[in-house]
Amino acid sequence: MVRIKLGLLYGGKSAEHQVSLQTALAVINALNGEKFEVHPVYITENGEWIRGEIIEGKVQGVEELTLTEKAISPTSLSTLSQEGEAVDVVFPLLHGPNGEDGTVQGMLELLNVPYVGNGVLGSAAGMDKVIMKNLFAQAGLKQVKYVHFLKVDWKNNEDAAYKEVEQELGYPCFVKPANLGSSVGINKCTNREELVNAFEEAFQFDRKIIVEEGITAREVEIGVLGNDAPSCSVVGEIVAKTDFYDYKSKYQDGDTALIIPAEISEETYARMEEEAIKAFKAIDGSGLVRADFFLTKDGSLVINEVNTMPGFTPFSMFPLLWEHKGVPYSELIEKLVELGMERHAEKQQIKHTM
Repeated sequence: MVRIKLGLLYGGKSAEHQVSLQTALAVINALNGEKFEVHPVYITENGEWIRGEIIEGKVQGVEELTLTEKAISPTSLSTLSQEGEAVDVVFPLLHGPNGEDGTVQGMLELLNVPYVGNGVLGSAAGMDKVIMKNLFAQAGLKQVKYVHFLKVDWKNNEDAAYKEVEQELGYPCFVKPANLGSSVGINKCTNREELVNAFEEAFQFDRKIIVEEGITAREVEIGVLGNDAPSCSVVGEIVAKTDFYDYKSKYQDGDTALIIPAEISEETYARMEEEAIKAFKAIDGSGLVRADFFLTKDGSLVINEVNTMPGFTPFSMFPLLWEHKGVPYSELIEKLVELGMERHAEKQQIKHTM
């Protein structure tokens, strides 16, 4: 059997650098060595690209994973293997800006290298919460009320920004950087003082922030997998012991229960499946997304967001949802690689001349 030369990108110039390292560690150890030849590329927090040795077996920890050989140019991805041959496909295991936002995807498109996951548009739209919500509104998906601000406008009139939040949304509300995942820089606000502090923190991570209305609801999530004919996983529910599902709850305290499958009716599942696929298509998704919803006491389903590169360790929600659907972690990785190569092959059929 000829093994697939798989390039793995991990790390990244992002606040989610450490999350990416854990994801890469998990994926490498789950890959079938008889099917894949793994070529790791570590992107440092300063944005330097460094090629590692070919990984032939299991690795024990992040330290071993990030042992590196030499710096490379990102454009050398098309000849990444040690023999100078092109890799067959690249898996960007990158979370947040400079990896999940369409930047790396655009580079791979220019290099004409197959890659796993969402394309340039889907990645960019899925990363920018304001653009995402505008697309969801166009698609007719129900959402909470929201407002957004640029840093320059906030600096010019801070009080006007706070008043707009209070008049349009009220308390409680959630302040978030527009272009960041993993709950980094997100705060719940119940008064003006908390709002001021939340604005200041969120603007440390992005030039644009979004503020969303707070509602009382269950947090339920579903995985979407595929290209033009996507399918959905089972539904999971997040029950956070803290006030909300923040970064600390996700990655440090373990103060969160994941209930899979969630206790919902068949009718609710059918609606959630339909709306998740509608959201996937609204951003022109490919490969995968995790679609996050609020489920209110009266049965209303409100979409919160989609994540185009969700947490991807074996213990993360997205892989667990598919595990319960009968798709184990290693098989899920292989399926995503197949989808990436399938989408690339489809693009090669497009005419570029008259």
